[in-house]
Amino acid sequence: MGTVTSVMPETPTGRSIVIDVPEWPGNIAGQHVDVRLTAPDGYQASRSYSLASWGPEPQLQLAVDRLPDGEVSPYLVDDIQPGDMLEMRGPLGGWFVWTPDLTGPVQLIAGGSGVVPLVAMLRSHAASGSDAPMQLLYSVRTPEDRFFARELDGLGDVTYRYTRRTPDRSPAGRITKDALAAATLPAPAAVFVCGPTGFVESVATWLVELGHDPAAVKTERFGGK
Repeated sequence: MGTVTSVMPETPTGRSIVIDVPEWPGNIAGQHVDVRLTAPDGYQASRSYSLASWGPEPQLQLAVDRLPDGEVSPYLVDDIQPGDMLEMRGPLGGWFVWTPDLTGPVQLIAGGSGVVPLVAMLRSHAASGSDAPMQLLYSVRTPEDRFFARELDGLGDVTYRYTRRTPDRSPAGRITKDALAAATLPAPAAVFVCGPTGFVESVATWLVELGHDPAAVKTERFGGK
């Protein structure tokens, strides 16, 4: 169990949540937790959420985007308040992770709130003083829909691809294979891709076509929450 200590708006439909978990064992950048909610009538719903935080500290950070048909995300975005308790299980996952002992170049690619575990990687990378090149390509609807917008500007090499509206009236559009080739590190960089299922599948396919080893392209995707 964890206690919510603070909440902060991130986008018009999303916010970050800091949770104190006294017995937290620590986590690696890229891992996630399962959050379970229990209704007054006993109905339970559980969903997985990536951690924006990393390391041994007992303060965890989630960042959640509200989905209109979701069972858990609307509560986390609209209702939960400091002092509320959350039932969580984790940390989970040991494949979609980055640690400072990995010294090769790293390309991060995010769609929407899929940036959350990649933020943890960028934070870990910055804190460790790693010399490994790491850059982020972030596909998002509008400038206002960016999670951790201010922080990302100071975390390194970030390229945005706006799908609906750009900040300077330049053309908006989804990531294409050509745009991917122009904005990402070439093979043999390690690649982490996170976002909606369709986005992740398209990007992963194009990366392989561009010469990346499928084993070097790690993906994490999400659906309804």
